[in-house]
Amino acid sequence: MLARNGGIVVDDHLETSVSGIYAAGDVTGRDQFVYMAAYAAKLAARNAVTGNQYRYDNSAMPSVVFTDPQVASAGLTETTARAQGLDIKVSLLPLDAVPRALAARDTRGLIKLVADKANDRLLGGQIMAPEGADSIQTLVLAIKHGMTTLELGATIFPYLTTVEGLKLAAQTFDKDVAKLSCCAG
Repeated sequence: MLARNGGIVVDDHLETSVSGIYAAGDVTGRDQFVYMAAYAAKLAARNAVTGNQYRYDNSAMPSVVFTDPQVASAGLTETTARAQGLDIKVSLLPLDAVPRALAARDTRGLIKLVADKANDRLLGGQIMAPEGADSIQTLVLAIKHGMTTLELGATIFPYLTTVEGLKLAAQTFDKDVAKLSCCAG
């Protein structure tokens, strides 16, 4: 069976509508990144042999657009979360609040985090920054492991790095980070 976009329809185990036949990668019409195709192929092969023990999980999938500045994303966007009816809170930190950006004299960009209002768990976020793609994996891990904004904001990050902006963005949910001294948050 084919989806509207022409991709082969698969279930969470990557099995097609024909029992025992699996599909992965671009032919499914979803998550068209080489790393997601490799991940799906591994799961499809394992499921074909072991009987659907593994589920495809793209809930914290990173994506990167290598523009200048770079745009990286993981998890849900604010728009997607709202469309799903989730009650969310959003943090938006301009890059001029990130010490690394100030030191590099390049403050183009922002860091945005989306969290569940009820339990404070991180749902997603975007980083638009020069070399911001290098920081997205930290957010992927935070989402995948169910971190809250308070936990991310309390995590120790190395000073004068772009990834430290994730800590500051998490703290922005309940603090004015402009009033904090270096590393005091």
